[in-house]
Amino acid sequence: MGARISKDIPGRFSGMGPFLLVWSGQAVSLAGSAAVRFAFIVEVWASGGSATSVTLLSLCAMLPQAVFSPFAGAIVDRMTKRGALQVADIGGLLVVGTLAALHYLDAFHAWQVYPATVLLGICAAFQFPALSSAVPLLVRKDQLDRTNGLLAGAKSAAGIGGPALGGLLVALFGIGPTLLVDVASYAFALVGIRIVRFNGDRVPEKDAAAPRRRITADAAEGLRYLFRVPGLRELIINFCVVNLVMVFGFAIISPMVLLRAGNGALAAVNTSVGVGGVAGALLMAAWGGPANRGRGMMLGIVGMCLSALVVMSMVRGVPGWCAAILVGALLMTVVNASMQTIVQTKVPHDWQGRVFGAVMFLSQISVPVAMAVSGPLADHVFEPLAARDSGLFALIGPLVGHGRGSGMAAMLLLAGIGGTAVALWGLASRSIREIDTLLPDLDTPREPAGDSENLGGERDEVRA
Repeated sequence: MGARISKDIPGRFSGMGPFLLVWSGQAVSLAGSAAVRFAFIVEVWASGGSATSVTLLSLCAMLPQAVFSPFAGAIVDRMTKRGALQVADIGGLLVVGTLAALHYLDAFHAWQVYPATVLLGICAAFQFPALSSAVPLLVRKDQLDRTNGLLAGAKSAAGIGGPALGGLLVALFGIGPTLLVDVASYAFALVGIRIVRFNGDRVPEKDAAAPRRRITADAAEGLRYLFRVPGLRELIINFCVVNLVMVFGFAIISPMVLLRAGNGALAAVNTSVGVGGVAGALLMAAWGGPANRGRGMMLGIVGMCLSALVVMSMVRGVPGWCAAILVGALLMTVVNASMQTIVQTKVPHDWQGRVFGAVMFLSQISVPVAMAVSGPLADHVFEPLAARDSGLFALIGPLVGHGRGSGMAAMLLLAGIGGTAVALWGLASRSIREIDTLLPDLDTPREPAGDSENLGGERDEVRA
């Protein structure tokens, strides 16, 4: 008598081959881009730059990505997701390839790094909404948390390996070969995108009688969508407030560590951030994320604030700092992956580009604001108060210590307490805590069948 074994009950990772191919290409591209960003810093500094010029380079990367994200999201929703991903990678390839050509033609100058960084920031603005909205086309709904964790882990791994690769390449070969390595990484990412099938990928249908909307109007619609849907509205408000408070604290970690322990300590702390992110990705891949995403996110944020801010402000020495920031980075990966999955499952697919663009804008626009405020407060308010051991430091001095850097440690402590309070407020809100049940999941565009799939997506059965 014959028996038929059908793969109707899917495994945790079955059918993820197409995603893993795209993911590997994006991971390589992220590492190449991180190497080039480090090379840009070296080039600007070697040409007689200053701390201000390096800071300006960071702003050239961050501000265009934040400001352009809503418009990029609107454009993504007018294209196939494969096409949008190709736009991001082809744009980066052309920018870096042009710099490489200028270098080998002896026409490269340090000032060209700044406009190139702006253009790369605009390309990055396309990548996040395009990739985030493409993921539901590549995996089953129950795999979204795992895949979002892997994406976050790739970014963390690039943050560890990219600067090391960039430093090695620049030291051994100069900026020209470093640029060529990044060109090759973009090409590798494009190959993965081209050979993978994106199930259900299509250009959204438009009403022929309706007037064509402007990109600016569509970009604004992404923000409006977030704020008019109950549950998403409360979640994004909480998320933005927490992000502002936490960035205010995180901006102070580097100068505090430098002031208290020097360059080697800062390198160890930054490495721990990347290691924590990779560990969080592996945890998400094995675990699959919290069953209740709203509650899990808020508890994760509480843990982030307590470890990466409160404990970071109170412990002494490099091992304690590294352990605290590693736990915070691990939890951050879980929180960000859960946030992406909520959008992917609660927002119609035709809206996801705009909504992810709005999320990127709201999460990143707070960074320059917090950095602009935290530096002057540290230099002119908290450090002088700590030196005099007056005011607030009469109470918290025993917690954060005394001496240089204790004023910034107090800022970390206050930011951690504030972020924890906001997260607990979110945990007390039923619309956030129970968003998974109050806001039903929408059908994903990919067939949710439990079959294992090859790159073409055919059904795979075993008969005996």
